[in-house]
Amino acid sequence: MSYQTINPFTDEVIKTYDNHDDAYVEKAIAKGHALYKKWRNDPVESRAAALNKVADVMEAQTDELAKVLTLEMGKRFVEAQGEVAICVSIARYYAKNAAEFLKPEPIESSIGPAQTISRPTGVLMTVEPWNFPYYQIMRVFAPNFMAGNPMLLKHASNTPMAAGAFEKVVSEAGVPDGAFTNLYVDYDQVNNIIADDRVQGVALTGSERAGQLIAAEAGKNMKQSSLELGGSDPFIVLEDADLSEIKKIIGGARLYNAGQVCTSSKRFIVTEKNYDALLDMLEEAFSEAKIGDPMDSDTTLAPLSTSKAKQNLTKQVKAAVDAGATLAFGSVEQNLPAAQFEPVILTNITKENPAFYQEFFGPVGQVYKVKDEEEAIALANDSHYGLSGVVFGGSAEHATEVASRLETGAVFVNSFGGTLPELPFGGVKNSGYGRELGRFGIETFVNKETIVTKHEPIDLDDVFGGFV
Repeated sequence: MSYQTINPFTDEVIKTYDNHDDAYVEKAIAKGHALYKKWRNDPVESRAAALNKVADVMEAQTDELAKVLTLEMGKRFVEAQGEVAICVSIARYYAKNAAEFLKPEPIESSIGPAQTISRPTGVLMTVEPWNFPYYQIMRVFAPNFMAGNPMLLKHASNTPMAAGAFEKVVSEAGVPDGAFTNLYVDYDQVNNIIADDRVQGVALTGSERAGQLIAAEAGKNMKQSSLELGGSDPFIVLEDADLSEIKKIIGGARLYNAGQVCTSSKRFIVTEKNYDALLDMLEEAFSEAKIGDPMDSDTTLAPLSTSKAKQNLTKQVKAAVDAGATLAFGSVEQNLPAAQFEPVILTNITKENPAFYQEFFGPVGQVYKVKDEEEAIALANDSHYGLSGVVFGGSAEHATEVASRLETGAVFVNSFGGTLPELPFGGVKNSGYGRELGRFGIETFVNKETIVTKHEPIDLDDVFGGFV
């Protein structure tokens, strides 16, 4: 596996990185395991100051860190600055709340006073993608740092600079050696890491195929795992929806981060009354997108992450059109240089079309016409994915009721989906399993140990219910 920094706006190779050898990996695991054994007896709050320091360093270096993302995966500079900011907020959130989340919980028991305590489990292996290079790391690092689980990272092969930059931030913050180690390794080495007895869990965000492979290795080695594998999120427009509110966010709902967001709205499902107006609105938003240098503040649509990503997305669009979809906006032939991609809108996608069940990871919107909300709900749920979604309706209460009927991890009513430290993140179906962020995010790799304390002489009837 070749780790390279390639500017997707120019296709220029900036730097190639050597893989770490097995001796380096062994040293990383050993350091992490030694730190875990120390941390497991330390109070949670003892790590809060160090995590706050990580946030301070990131905040102070916002522009420097943001430029890495823009150079390496093409993210607009202003969006990259926003990614650094959300990382800072996640770190501070867990530094503030982790001790409360992990405090002992009393249990009423007939045998005597009982409680569950939260204990770290050990070193974690994480495999993260390129679309939000810092955020994806921080989403796992911050809660597990506070929980007491050291972290090993295998980042995407096209974002090695970002992985190194995050490791440098952690080091500058004075975090103990072994708490976070970035590894440039191949998947054979990842499998060996997962199999190591000192590694107790694995977290992955990525493709379905990667999830299948990692989950299989985790299962084979009896290691706990969490997976986030993408989505084809619905954007449902009900009969009484306020279109003026939708107009404010519809462009960003699909084009933010060049459409390379697992939770971006990919399938616009609209009742007959609003279909034409919604389609016009989406076409207008797409036509106003300004493609260009992601460092330029006037640019509103950055390039895709790599030229390969552009080729794959182009093939998907061609296949959809060949199978009968209507090209309502944009072009099948993408003639822009490097990884730049013009927005596309597809309509009249039948269930027989391969596009119906695919995730389009880029600025491609699918628009579906339905007769009523029952058909909208059925169509939204007719998906292999279930990560997130949006429902717009004139009555927020009714739209919330519709949202509760969707088979997905999260739904945003009358607003565009986003991320906040306190909101649990994760999906169902082929979108994966497990949760990150919020209270649930810190519990994924925590051992909920039950302790029962008997103060009185033992009564076997209490203990065994008389079965002795």
